[in-house]
Amino acid sequence: MVFSDLFFIFVFIPAFALLYLFATWLDKKVFFRHKEGVILFDEDPKEAGFQKPKFRARNFALVIFSLLFYAWGEPVYVFLMIVCVIINYFCGLSIAATKKARKFWLVIGVVLDIAILGTFKYLGFFNDSLKSLGLDLNAPRLALPIGISFYIFQSISYLVDVYRRESPVQRNFFDLLLYIAMFPQLIAGPIVRYGTVAHEIHDRKVSSSDFMEGAYRFFIGLGKKVVLANILSEISTQFLADGVENLSMWGAWIGMGAFSLQIYFDFSGYSDMAIGLGRAMGFHFNENFNHPYCCRSITDFWRRWHMSLGSFFRDYAYIPMGGNRRHQMLNLLTVWFLTGMWHGASWNFILWGLYFGLILVIEKYTILKVERYIPRFVMHIYALFIVVVGWAIFYFDDFDKMRMWFSSAFGQRELSYTIVEETALTDNFWIWVIALLLCIPLRRWIETGVSKLLPRHPEGGNYVEATLKACASVVILLLCVTLLVGATNNAFIYTRF
Repeated sequence: MVFSDLFFIFVFIPAFALLYLFATWLDKKVFFRHKEGVILFDEDPKEAGFQKPKFRARNFALVIFSLLFYAWGEPVYVFLMIVCVIINYFCGLSIAATKKARKFWLVIGVVLDIAILGTFKYLGFFNDSLKSLGLDLNAPRLALPIGISFYIFQSISYLVDVYRRESPVQRNFFDLLLYIAMFPQLIAGPIVRYGTVAHEIHDRKVSSSDFMEGAYRFFIGLGKKVVLANILSEISTQFLADGVENLSMWGAWIGMGAFSLQIYFDFSGYSDMAIGLGRAMGFHFNENFNHPYCCRSITDFWRRWHMSLGSFFRDYAYIPMGGNRRHQMLNLLTVWFLTGMWHGASWNFILWGLYFGLILVIEKYTILKVERYIPRFVMHIYALFIVVVGWAIFYFDDFDKMRMWFSSAFGQRELSYTIVEETALTDNFWIWVIALLLCIPLRRWIETGVSKLLPRHPEGGNYVEATLKACASVVILLLCVTLLVGATNNAFIYTRF
C-alpha cells in the first residue's frame, strides 16, 4: 500500500481516522487517572483532578493500523520488523540498566541490526560479486522487505542516543514498536530520531491548526507525486529505459532532466505526506528537503537533499570517525561509500556514492575556498550539472546502458533533434514549467505574501488562510483522483531502498 493509492486515501485513512477518534474519546473518558489512582468514568476530568490524558488507546490504534499498513503487501515481514523491535527493546534496556557493559550492549544491538539489514539487502549482492570471482556460496535469494533501510536506521539511532544519554530509554515495548512501525514514515522516511518524537509518544496535542496544516501538507505531497512525478516518470522511461540504445544527445538530457525532477518530486512528495500525516496526529517530524535544486555547490546540495539521511551519517558515522579533526578525506569517502551502499545493493550505487564523495573532497579544497568570488549563476549551473550527471550513475544499474547514455549525452552519438524530443517537451510543456517553478521556494513565497495580505485580526486572518488552504487541498485531491483512476505507474522510488 502506498500513500498515493485510492484505497489508502478513501478507505485506509477514513477507517483509521474513525478508530483514532474513538480511541481519543476512550483516552479522555476512560483512561484518565485520578490523582489518587482511582479510574473514574462519569466525572468531569478537570473538576475531578485528573492528570494529563494518557495516549494508551490512540497509540494502540496507531500501532494496529501501522502493522496493517505494512502487512498489506508483505505480511510475513511484519514478523521480521517485530523481531527487530524486540532486539532493540532489550538492548536499550540493557544499555540503560548497566554502567560497565553499556558499550557491549550497544555493539550487540547495532551488529544485530546491521546483520538483519545485510542479510536481506546485501546477501545476494555479495554472492553475485563472489560468483564473478569464481566463488559461489549458493546463498538463498531473499526478497527485500519494504522500508527495511529506514526502520533499521531508526533502530540504530535509538540505541546510540540511549547510549549517549541524549534520549530516555523506552521501557514500554508497545511504545517502541509505535516509534519503529509508525506508518506515516515507515516505508520511505524521513528517518525520524527517537528524541524527536519521544515526548510526543506519551504527550502530544493536536490543535485545529495542526490538523489543517497536516492535511494541507499531505495534499501538497500527493500533488507532487501524482501530478508531477508520475508524469515525469513516463518521460524518463521513454528515453532512459525504453530507448536508451537509440538516444540522441537531446534525448539523453531530456530523459535525465525528467528523472532528476521525477526523483525530487517523488521523494519530497512522500516526505511531505509523511510530515503532514504525522502533524495531523500531533507528531512533528523534521524537514527532509529544502529546495535542493537551488544549490550553489554539491556541499550545499547535500545539506538540502534527504536531510535526515545526511544528519544520520554525520552524527553516527562521520563525527565518530573523526569528522573534520583527523583523516577528513578518508572519513568523507567512507561515509559516501556507505551512503551509496545504503541506497541499494548494486555497483552503480557504490559508484554514485564515491562520485559525490570525491566531488565533495575536491570542493572542500578548491571551489569552496573561492566561492565568494564566483558569480552565483555560474556556481548554480556547475552544481546542477554535477547533480544531473550523478543521477545518470544512480539510474542505470546496467553499466552498458550507462555507457550508452554518457556516449549520447556528450555528443558521441546522434545529435539530431527529432519529433520524439519535441513531443516530450511540447506535449508536457506545463508540467515542465510547474516542476521547474516548484524547485524554487515559490509556494513559501506565495503563502508568506498571502498571509501578509490577510486581515490583521488573528482570528480573521487564520480563518481566511485556512479556507484558502482547504480549497487548494480539495482542488489537488480532485486532480489527483482523476489522474489515479486507471493509473499503473504509481510506486515511490525510495520504497525499494
